[in-house]
Amino acid sequence: MKLRYEWNRRTFLGGMSALAGAFFTRKMSGLSQPGKSSLTGFGQSSNVYEELGVTTVINGEGTMTMLGGSLMRPEVEAVMANASHHFVHMPELEVAAGKRIAELLKLPEGYTTLVTSGAASAIQNGLCGVLTGDNEDFIRQLPDVTGMKSEVIIQKSHRNPFDHQLRATGVKLVEVETREDVLRAVSPRTAMMHFSNFANDNGRIKVDEWAKLAKEHQIPCFNDAAADVPPVSHLWDYTRMGYDLVAFSGGKAMRGPQCAGILIGRKDLVSYALLNMCPHEDTLGRSQKIGKEEIVGMVKAVELYLAEDQEPLIREWWARLDRISTQITKVPGVTTSFHVPGIANHVPHMNINWDPRRINLTSRQVSEALRSSKPAIVLGRSEEGLSMCSFMLQPGEDKIIAERLTQIFQGHSA
Repeated sequence: MKLRYEWNRRTFLGGMSALAGAFFTRKMSGLSQPGKSSLTGFGQSSNVYEELGVTTVINGEGTMTMLGGSLMRPEVEAVMANASHHFVHMPELEVAAGKRIAELLKLPEGYTTLVTSGAASAIQNGLCGVLTGDNEDFIRQLPDVTGMKSEVIIQKSHRNPFDHQLRATGVKLVEVETREDVLRAVSPRTAMMHFSNFANDNGRIKVDEWAKLAKEHQIPCFNDAAADVPPVSHLWDYTRMGYDLVAFSGGKAMRGPQCAGILIGRKDLVSYALLNMCPHEDTLGRSQKIGKEEIVGMVKAVELYLAEDQEPLIREWWARLDRISTQITKVPGVTTSFHVPGIANHVPHMNINWDPRRINLTSRQVSEALRSSKPAIVLGRSEEGLSMCSFMLQPGEDKIIAERLTQIFQGHSA
């Protein structure tokens, strides 16, 4: 598919001259130095959420999209602000940013990356690229898959709300459970084999075997690993395992922009994915816009994440849970236990339980009491009790959680 935007040397140099002039003017006027100008109207209080009447929360549940993912690093914010002062040719920026991220990750030869509008966009547009290649008619035709391979094989235990992105392309999902089922499901209509990484323990076919099966049948395979860092090595583990495409969320543990994701994969398939998404018009992915600021921010987020020493962080995450546990277990009947999920959100977690004979509360009641606190506190909840992780907590918030839980439990002790 031929890009609609043509640049030659003259227009490029002319554009750069104009941008340089614009940047110089902004700098002289103070527009590029927001710290030196006073903000009036909305935002002048420095608490935009309070101005809107929206409650901010202490996040003890993790990098949940419903809570806004994670908090961007100051360095990411800085490069995004810098990026906002210029215009660029968006497809060129996507290719350059993808190449830089691939170099940082030391991906295998023939692999690159693409910054997308979240992991969900990476899933949908990655599959679109598999379906259409660079055929412009097919790209415009989706979600009508007439003339294309139209089936995606997925394990029954891997079906989840996120496969809506797959179904949006018009494909049929073919469910399997065993290796023999896969062999029977493969046909000339098979476009791709999809794997939901967080469901690895639930399926009979594990992550490495799924890639091998796809290779045996020469079928592209996709791994949805959206929340599967840390550990950092997962950013390259799955491509080395043989996956043709892998999706990661940018706004979770990597602390990039919440609306960004990364598609990692074969250069040809990644290039086809780009043709199926914004800024290209008349595409299924046109609505999933990713801005120049988020693309640049994602490059910086990956750079910082790879350079980060994880060991001190992990020790601090455990220490926060220990401090909360020490205080709340002083209330008779309250117990805690600890674990690290094997897949997705692979960070220290704590379960909080209590004897209903000694504390007359359901987990829902405790959760609602926490959410109505000031500040509001959000923890995970099940029928048996509460759960939490600490890696999204800000300094001092573990103390607030411990004090509020203690207050709630003591107030309802038998």
